[in-house]
Amino acid sequence: MVLDEDRGSLPFTLIHGEALVACAAWALGEAGVDIVDATVVWEAVTEAGEDFVLHDSLCPMTPPDFIAACIEQARSSGHAVVGVRPVTDTVKALSDGLVGDTLDRDSLLAVTSPLVVPAGVVVALARRPVSDLAQAVADLAAAGHPVETLPAPTEGRRVTSADDVRLLGTLTDARG
Repeated sequence: MVLDEDRGSLPFTLIHGEALVACAAWALGEAGVDIVDATVVWEAVTEAGEDFVLHDSLCPMTPPDFIAACIEQARSSGHAVVGVRPVTDTVKALSDGLVGDTLDRDSLLAVTSPLVVPAGVVVALARRPVSDLAQAVADLAAAGHPVETLPAPTEGRRVTSADDVRLLGTLTDARG
């Protein structure tokens, strides 16, 4: 499933002449994933007995081979697998409205895409994971489903603005 809900108009911004959401869908297809429309009821997904892949349209240039690697890891471990990137921003603790200590970035990860839920976990879920992948990971973990991480390549980064899209476009320009 390509996630575009609750993301404003950014999924329809162009990168290399194509909408981000289209690039994300093509990456899923090239990874061998059958795309499920958001209107498909969860019961139909669980009855299919297959893995469920959520791919964020704001991670449009995630390579298909990375998506396939996440699927393979989820199938072999039986655990959900999520792509992650290192945290590069300074992160501060907040307590009672006051800014506190700086957190160690090396101990933090930024959730990117995809989130692969293996078939054995899919059947145990009462509803589709939420479209916010970080929250979906937290929900799975809270429900007792281990979630493994796999470092995503640079081109798998998440964009949050038109400036990010331009940067990602430069990073992934096939002309070198």
